[in-house]
Amino acid sequence: VKFPPPLLYLAGFLAGVALEAAVPVDRPPLAVTLVATTITLAAWWYFDGRATVAFTRAKTSMIVMKPSTTLVTEGPFQLTRNPMYVGMAFLYVAIAFAVGVVWPLAFLPLVLIAVDRLVIAREEPYLLRRFGAPYADYTARVRRWL
Repeated sequence: VKFPPPLLYLAGFLAGVALEAAVPVDRPPLAVTLVATTITLAAWWYFDGRATVAFTRAKTSMIVMKPSTTLVTEGPFQLTRNPMYVGMAFLYVAIAFAVGVVWPLAFLPLVLIAVDRLVIAREEPYLLRRFGAPYADYTARVRRWL
């Protein structure tokens, strides 16, 4: 992977903010904003926080440009092969609601497609070469996203 995946999320978010500046959209009601922000922050914490703990316990790098030393399949990795990317999506939504911008939400599907094609499509063949049959078995039982 040639660039940090968070930059894809940031680029999509900033494109949405630029569109929001040009074509403003009314903020959602405060109750909707508070509930959506709370739920998506909790989901972010679950996916990213627990994935970080799992990587730390396994003593392997979370940075996609560094080699993986251990196949991590515990915690949120039992629900999705990419809990950190799922978590970043929840954080993206949480920030959009918290700051009251709507257009970035329209860009999120494009961000997820970019992450899938530019990052995950490169990571998965590497992980298959690195870990072989255990990784193939893992991909057979756990979905890429949710």
